[in-house]
Amino acid sequence: MKSDQGPVVFSTVSDLRDFLASTRSRGKTIGFVPTMGNLHQGHLDLVNKAAEMADVVIVSIFVNPMQFGPHEDFDAYPRTLESDCKALANHPCDAVFSPTVREMYPKGVNTEIDVPSLSTILCGHHRPGHFKGVATVVTKLLNIVQPDVAVFGNKDYQQLQVIRTMVADLLIPVSIVGADTTREPSGLAMSSRNAYLSKEEKDTASMLYATLRTIGAALQKDTQVSTTMKNEKQRLAAAGFVLDYLEIKDAQDLSKSYVEADSAVILVAAKLGKARLIDNLVVELTH
Repeated sequence: MKSDQGPVVFSTVSDLRDFLASTRSRGKTIGFVPTMGNLHQGHLDLVNKAAEMADVVIVSIFVNPMQFGPHEDFDAYPRTLESDCKALANHPCDAVFSPTVREMYPKGVNTEIDVPSLSTILCGHHRPGHFKGVATVVTKLLNIVQPDVAVFGNKDYQQLQVIRTMVADLLIPVSIVGADTTREPSGLAMSSRNAYLSKEEKDTASMLYATLRTIGAALQKDTQVSTTMKNEKQRLAAAGFVLDYLEIKDAQDLSKSYVEADSAVILVAAKLGKARLIDNLVVELTH
């Protein structure tokens, strides 16, 4: 179905469902990558991952108003459908679903999906309602596409845990796969919001991953973890970061402490200039 010009683009649920019904009738499995567009190499790596696990890959491009707060960048968020489709033409993407807000919310928002144990901590604390918006739109997209497998980036670690929990609780028949974070040579996690950084800020931003690795080393040795955390927070602040949080949690359940866990995850969110950056590092623990 993929044309020489790249993936087929669908803007309505009914047209996409017709395409998917035809795909399933030929015995093909379906992989799904939900995005908000403005694609970078990290997104394209998710597409490649989905193609390893399914016959046909669908990418959604939808800037979801529900997951933006009142003072966040919904209106300014880049919409780059044409260049996104060109990028996808060089990757194993068969179709793009690019609906309008009206198509996704024909009667507004009357139903919301919430995962309270995970949606009010960390990023959820600093962005109230954000994960309710994520969970609601992902549920809608999974209902529309009904994929065999859906691929999300590990960079959005809390989002991935919210989605895994939601899918398990709502008995949605899909395999959720987390893919490794794609990084710049400096270690900076690739993100559409990196475009908000100046060149100097982008150089500074690479400190985030270095911080995670420093704390990770202390965690693995189980020495001076609290001192290392304090020092790294001061170092980031001195470099111009405004920290939302820098915390260590149980990698399997972010609502729990890492102290008894088999693996921990160090999570950071910080503003630098106009950008809000997030990153994380999972560390296996030996007790």
